[in-house]
Amino acid sequence: MKQKFDVITSTCIPLPLENVDTDQIIPARFLKATDKEGFGENLFRDWRYNKDGSVKKDFVLNDPSYSGVILVAGKNFGSGSSREHAAWAIAGYGFRVVISSFFADIHKNNELNNFVLPVVVSEGFLQELFESIADDHGTEVKVDLPNQTVTNLATGKSEHFEINGYKKHCLMNGLDDVDFLVQNRNKVEAWEQANR
Repeated sequence: MKQKFDVITSTCIPLPLENVDTDQIIPARFLKATDKEGFGENLFRDWRYNKDGSVKKDFVLNDPSYSGVILVAGKNFGSGSSREHAAWAIAGYGFRVVISSFFADIHKNNELNNFVLPVVVSEGFLQELFESIADDHGTEVKVDLPNQTVTNLATGKSEHFEINGYKKHCLMNGLDDVDFLVQNRNKVEAWEQANR
């Protein structure tokens, strides 16, 4: 999951639903595992599959005309419980970016910690993006982390997004929190020596 992040241009998978909570992202019955592997298979499990395990053909992830590493979601994505497993499932499925007009704070941080970039856009930009994707499933979006911009390539419209500077550095360098500390070990040891 540790992949350096720079500029991503991709088609998108739209999920124009508001208030998608973490139990819908990954149902509680799958939380027994403590390893991140395999969670992508159960992303949106109850929306993707019937109780007998058969595929629900009308759900967007089961529609072969949609593809890409960008999930475009409705307002208030990742609400509910703080389970990190929801971010594991999103990353495990292969998404690198989630675009929404609002994220629950804990879920937003969990995505960042799992090398998924949550991009907050205006409601107007989000709606236009949904419309572009509905009109053409091949619509591409360009997410430029260095310049913190997201562009709907169908319309050419672009917006700036915010990100914590530390998290931006970690994403661009493929570092988790432990990697960052190890990378700065000499500075930490020097500070400890100076402050004894």
